Amino acid sequence: MEKVYVAIGNDVQEGLATLEWTLRKWSSVNISIVILHADINKDYVYTYYGKLPATYVNDESVDYLKKFEQGKVNKILNQYIAFCGQVQTETLNIAKYDEPIAKRILQVISGHRICKLVIGITFLKSSSMKCNNIFSGLKYIQRNKPYFCELYLTSGGRLFYLKERNNEEVIEDDQGDTVAKLNKKRGSFKGWIGKLFPENAKNNQTASSLTSPESVPTWDKCTEEIQEYFNQLQDSYVDEESEIVQVSSDGLENSRSKEPDIPTDLNPIQKTEFLRIKVGEARDTIHTYKREAKESAKRCSKAEWAINLCTSRVSDLETRLNEETMKRRDFENDLHTAKEEVTENQIRLQQNKSKLNSTLELLKELPNKLKRVTLEKSQHEEQLKKMIHIRGTMILEIENLRKQKDVMQRRIEFCKDKDAIETVKRLNDLSFSYKEFTAGEIRAGTENFSDHCRIKCFGDYTSVYRAQINHTTVAVKLYDFGTKQVPDGEFDNKVKILSRVQHPHLVAMLGFCRELKCIVFEYMHQSCLKNVLFSNTRKKQVLNWHAKVCVAADVCSGLTYLHLAKPRLMVHGNLNLANILLDCNNVAKLHGFRLDMLNDESDVRSDIRDFGSLVLQLLTGRNWCGPLDEVLDQRAGDWPLEVAIEIARIGIRCSCRHGEDDVYTRMTMVMKDMEEVRKMADDRVADVGCLVNEFSADLEIPSFFFCPILQDVMKDPHIASDGFSYELSAIKQWLDMGNNTSPMTNLELEHQWLTPNHTLRSLIQDWHKKRSIPIPLT
Repeated sequence: MEKVYVAIGNDVQEGLATLEWTLRKWSSVNISIVILHADINKDYVYTYYGKLPATYVNDESVDYLKKFEQGKVNKILNQYIAFCGQVQTETLNIAKYDEPIAKRILQVISGHRICKLVIGITFLKSSSMKCNNIFSGLKYIQRNKPYFCELYLTSGGRLFYLKERNNEEVIEDDQGDTVAKLNKKRGSFKGWIGKLFPENAKNNQTASSLTSPESVPTWDKCTEEIQEYFNQLQDSYVDEESEIVQVSSDGLENSRSKEPDIPTDLNPIQKTEFLRIKVGEARDTIHTYKREAKESAKRCSKAEWAINLCTSRVSDLETRLNEETMKRRDFENDLHTAKEEVTENQIRLQQNKSKLNSTLELLKELPNKLKRVTLEKSQHEEQLKKMIHIRGTMILEIENLRKQKDVMQRRIEFCKDKDAIETVKRLNDLSFSYKEFTAGEIRAGTENFSDHCRIKCFGDYTSVYRAQINHTTVAVKLYDFGTKQVPDGEFDNKVKILSRVQHPHLVAMLGFCRELKCIVFEYMHQSCLKNVLFSNTRKKQVLNWHAKVCVAADVCSGLTYLHLAKPRLMVHGNLNLANILLDCNNVAKLHGFRLDMLNDESDVRSDIRDFGSLVLQLLTGRNWCGPLDEVLDQRAGDWPLEVAIEIARIGIRCSCRHGEDDVYTRMTMVMKDMEEVRKMADDRVADVGCLVNEFSADLEIPSFFFCPILQDVMKDPHIASDGFSYELSAIKQWLDMGNNTSPMTNLELEHQWLTPNHTLRSLIQDWHKKRSIPIPLT
């Protein structure tokens, strides 16, 4: 889980917008959020009279006010945590020291190895940083952060970037558009915030007008100036009073003598000079009064400024006083609620004490119960030891019986081999050396031709049975089946012909039984090709494209061998998916071909057309054909285009009518082209460097997957009381027949309960699944 650190201040609206942006940014990733918040300033306290140094207030009040401020911070943090909902959220306090908050953030980034950090713009404002230093603080963090830290700056729930362009400090939004430019002479923090968010332009203009140099400054900035102005007024009060009295007395005297006293003994010239001197003095007096009037106007403006500031401060203090009064009422209500909760907790405590007493009483009884359980455990352990001893003895007995069984089995094999030798000598007159089985062997191997040994092809029963003869799984085909009767001469002729037909891609004959008129063939574990391609009644095994090419080449090889038979050619006569069988290695072999020698060219052409239809069915995986690019069997993987085209060309040429251009007339021609396609497919597999199996899995079947009764891979293995696993249907049939002994040891079964072997069943299912998944070529 990735951690995202979010630094936000005490402005709840701005903090929630920052958190909302963070959750939206990483909505598709599993994250946890760590909220960074600055510690409260311990050097100052907030009182009814404003922000005061902590040294001006007694210790008890300082503690109370700090706890109150901390409570406000905790309440805001709880709102932030609740807003994050189900996202894991925690808080991290950044303690304040003498260094700036920007340096403290860099220390926290390095100390906690923060890889993703989101900083809300109000975080630095709440950390007592001046507006003109916020931009430089953010730029300092952005320039000096470690390389592993991704920094995101937000304001109002939107992302912005700090950049320098053409010696100008530029602010860009998340679209790369320039929303504001800052320099040292112009602009302010609130000014570029207004440009970033035009909807607040009116509010920002009002705020800018209030913070301009000509407007009334705030109380916090002008406290010292107000105090200095007050001291100046006290110092100059007495002087100004005396000056005012003197000025007013001088004014009265001047008003009384509106005209200057001119001596009478002066001649006109002297009078003129005297008046000129008086006019100069009056002019100087007027200039002095004007200068004093200007200074008085300045002092009046200063006084009005101070009065307005003090008036606003009084109004602010009254508002705060009302807020504090309301908060006190809330505290009293909270205290009353807390008292009620304490009372409820005391009641719960009494209830828990009563429950604890009950639990202690139960604990007192536990030692007696423990003794009884320990005694029973020791008794069961003794019984278990006895059972283990009995089991060991039984295992030894089983081993001895197995050894005896092996000896008897070797003796039986010796006798059977002796009989087989005699049978071979007797059959030499018929010019073949295949074993002749007795009717008893055939019936024992097929469980008296039981239906569960009967082989199906595409859901339909056939006249072929799966049999277990001499520990070997074989296929027994009945020729006297139902109403169909085969004369002895015809049966001997079939045996004679099959004994002479030997090819790797023809199902081999192992023996026969003249009494039952049946022939024993090798058993093909993967059943017929029709089941593999189209059956929906069992878990389908999907052949990949390379395996399908090999199957087509195998069929072509077997069919070519029949057409080249001497002294007269042989044909299959009924080449279809049901007569093509696959062994455990998915090697294709032909079965069910005609055994007469009365064939002509039309029969050869029929085999070639049937082969063409078979090739197209392998290519498409369907019973119908259409355009090549629409009907390729995609379950077989990505067909190489050149291989698919060649396979389609061979199928189409085989399916053409006689007399058309580019038509095959001999299977040797088809065999030549088919071998080239197979070589092309093998080269393609070698080029991509992957090993391609028919079912992309190990073809060797583990021995413990086989049912000891059916000698086939189990589907629903169950454990009997002898410790061996059997197919459920087989062991049930064994028990229903009245048998109460083990099929493996011939010992009496302790009981007839069957337990599902889920572990073995899971292994068998995994094995089937690996066989059914084709390897895609990339």
